[in-house]
Amino acid sequence: MPNAPLNVLLPDALVMTGVIVAWLNDTFTGPEGRRTTYFISLLTTVIAGIWFAVIAFDPHVYYYFTRMYVVDAFASAMKSVVTLGYAVSIVYSRKYLEDRDMFRGEFFLLGMFSLLGQLVMISGNNFLTLYLGLELMSLSLYAVIALRRNATQSNEAAMKYYVLGALASGFLLYGISMLYGATGSLDLGDVFKAVASGHINDIVLLFGVVFIVAGVAFKMGAVPFHMWVPDVYQGAPTAMTLLTGGGPKVAAFAWAVRFLVMGLLPLAVDWQEMLIILAALSMIVGNITGIVQRNVKRMLAYSAISNMGFVLLGLLAGIVDNKATGAASAYSSAMFYSIVYLITTLGAFGIIMLLARRDFEAETLDDLKGLNQRSPVFAFVMMLMMFSLAGIPPTVGFYAKLAVLEATMNAGLTWLAVLAVITSLFGAFYYLRIVKLMYFDAPQDTAPIEGHACNRALLTLNGVAVLVLGIIPGPLMSLCLQAVSHTLPL
Repeated sequence: MPNAPLNVLLPDALVMTGVIVAWLNDTFTGPEGRRTTYFISLLTTVIAGIWFAVIAFDPHVYYYFTRMYVVDAFASAMKSVVTLGYAVSIVYSRKYLEDRDMFRGEFFLLGMFSLLGQLVMISGNNFLTLYLGLELMSLSLYAVIALRRNATQSNEAAMKYYVLGALASGFLLYGISMLYGATGSLDLGDVFKAVASGHINDIVLLFGVVFIVAGVAFKMGAVPFHMWVPDVYQGAPTAMTLLTGGGPKVAAFAWAVRFLVMGLLPLAVDWQEMLIILAALSMIVGNITGIVQRNVKRMLAYSAISNMGFVLLGLLAGIVDNKATGAASAYSSAMFYSIVYLITTLGAFGIIMLLARRDFEAETLDDLKGLNQRSPVFAFVMMLMMFSLAGIPPTVGFYAKLAVLEATMNAGLTWLAVLAVITSLFGAFYYLRIVKLMYFDAPQDTAPIEGHACNRALLTLNGVAVLVLGIIPGPLMSLCLQAVSHTLPL
């Protein structure tokens, strides 16, 4: 292992510095300095995101703080994605927040604290670090969902998320304590070696893994730990929904990789069987239940559940007959899918916030009727997002689903791949229904679509990215494969 240079920690430090500077600015300038707080948050996260992307090309693995924090290609790539995802989220949210008098420093500060938690989750190399990152992210999200104090629905959503999140944290801590009792260490590398030695009590390890998988499933919103997802998506203001359903999903995937792959890969046979059940249930419940939803945000919540099922497919297909020959390919397909999901989610919620205005929430299917007549460009962008989520070529969602299905087939789980295809056909119904409403129904709302020029330009680029990555997916897929290959403990 090379000597760990401190410069690779600078983007993390930049995000932390941005939080402190934004906090001080908001404290001493008050309402007059809110735009400055916004620009500080935006500038620091954009620079840090690009910096993370540059570091991701370094194949070396560096450890810090007595091996509790790791910087490798996988961590840097994932941190780049969540950081840039946060920057895009606040750009999309700006007009929405201004119209509702929520353009306040608390939103950006809590969002950046949540982002810091995500960075720690992604780079954690110790059970304690991983747990602290999770709690920093989660507590910030609980608060940001309840930020609109006079909205009963938002407070109810935050309370449901908080109570169920506390329960999941308890599961996770119990699983960590059992693994610590069995292996005598909290370090992922040491746990990996101890489990691989074969001298540990299998029953204690298995119970620990069950509770760890339960915590992972909750944070990813997988069935049967999905109860909070639809209520939080619908109850929270749309800007807060995007903060909850965007970057944190990617961070939860990376967090699951740290726990299950970096620490518990020798027990893959056990946790893969659990993930098979979670993935199958998530795809079935998410896609079938989404059909009957009339609220777009609630529909996208069930879409998120089904998409997390696909991410789990990539995670469970790595080890076949105790051989890891296809592990890098399988895990990189799941990584690619999580990135693609974030891009499409940003675009979909960006359009929903663009259609909203003061005292009006564009949340029902009827609000999307005739969008093509009001704005052909944004109707086309929304159509691309729906096509991508449905897995229809030539959007990038098609290639993402194809890569995951290929990994599943290579693992010998043909029945699970067939189930994924069948449930995706059910899911395509509610995605294509939105396209039908936009292009073939008369608009119920003829108000002009407003929005900042930066917001509109970024949404257009978001649509272009979904299309271009679908036509040329090779470079991003290669980067994912390279990042995973340099990180796997094999």
